[in-house]
Amino acid sequence: MPKFAYKALNKEGKQIFGVLQADSQALAINDVRSLGLYPTMVREATKRDEKKSRKEKKGLDEFYIGGVKSKEIVVMTRQLATLIDAGLPLLRSLTVLISQLKPSKLRDILREVSADIQGGATFAESLAKHPRQFDRLYVNMVRAGEVGGMLEEVLSRLAEFMERRQRLKRAVMSALVYPIAVIVIAIAIVGFLLMYVVPIFGEIFQEFGGELPWPTQFLIDAGDFLIYKWWQLVIGFNTIMIVFKLLGKSVLIKKGFDRVVLKMPLLGDLVVKIGVARFSRTLGTLIHSGVPILQALRITRETISNSVIQNAVDKVHDSIKEGETIAAPLDETKVFPAMVVNMIDVGEETGSLDQMLMKVADIYDEEVDAAVNAMLSLLEPAIIVILGGVVGFILIALYLPIFTLGDQIS
Repeated sequence: MPKFAYKALNKEGKQIFGVLQADSQALAINDVRSLGLYPTMVREATKRDEKKSRKEKKGLDEFYIGGVKSKEIVVMTRQLATLIDAGLPLLRSLTVLISQLKPSKLRDILREVSADIQGGATFAESLAKHPRQFDRLYVNMVRAGEVGGMLEEVLSRLAEFMERRQRLKRAVMSALVYPIAVIVIAIAIVGFLLMYVVPIFGEIFQEFGGELPWPTQFLIDAGDFLIYKWWQLVIGFNTIMIVFKLLGKSVLIKKGFDRVVLKMPLLGDLVVKIGVARFSRTLGTLIHSGVPILQALRITRETISNSVIQNAVDKVHDSIKEGETIAAPLDETKVFPAMVVNMIDVGEETGSLDQMLMKVADIYDEEVDAAVNAMLSLLEPAIIVILGGVVGFILIALYLPIFTLGDQIS
């Protein structure tokens, strides 16, 4: 398909230069006008024109602080779905969105996406060039929407999917604010006592001589360590973090750790519920959007963090590849609850697998919320007990020498 270089004016009267693909010059002029521009020159493009277009595309970036937040992607997706559903072409919809955005990373990305589409790329191919902002799930659903001619419906489902994920994340983060604040304040108070109050008592006790009780001596040594050897604590913490990261890259260690997590009393149950909810909603959304089942399973696997549940999805993938069902290998893994397996089995038999998966996701989203609230309700009294124990230990350690002071003086 031939390429055409064009010069056009936007609504603000600014001249814009670009290159796009079209079957003829007349169609190229129509394409430029569909972008909301007023063409002043359209001709066959040369290599020099393409080079100039690439330079101008690189010069689109403006000064901004920060990257792209997931909330921005959700809002953009919802707005784009609304514009396309209203009958606007994709390029025109992107132009409208770009004009509404302030200077930001997202606006620059949408400009690049728009330029790629003008150059003949599909929407999915353009988004795939920005994997940090648009993951495989997003790109593949858009690709399925383009092929099936239901892009606006797929974008609406994507926005709903991301909104649900954000709601759960916000609920967990808001519930953790209080415990984290209490822990930070407590650490600050204990650090202050060890570095400024305990040394004063230590000097007083040393003037009377004698051997101090071991809790008191431990407290004084801890204060001296924080004052004079705090750098060892920093080095030790960083070393532990580096070791954990290196161990996390080992497949065997990660699998072993994930198995241990699943067997833990409260945490294991929560991890399974989160994995089931994410598996069901992602797979159901992809299947409903027209993504082939094997490709949908590969994408779904990447959204799950626990390697044990990932292996279960791999077995399902291999089973379907050999012509079997989803429910049978899920049951064999012993990871997914029996109710989930039965519901998926019914969905396969009735031909409504995507709907059944979405029902499972709704059920387990509610269970995840309940489990998180239950864990957080237990966390608060546990923090209070631990902090009470620490403060009690400090008080006892400081007052023990006072009780024996009379004997030492006599």
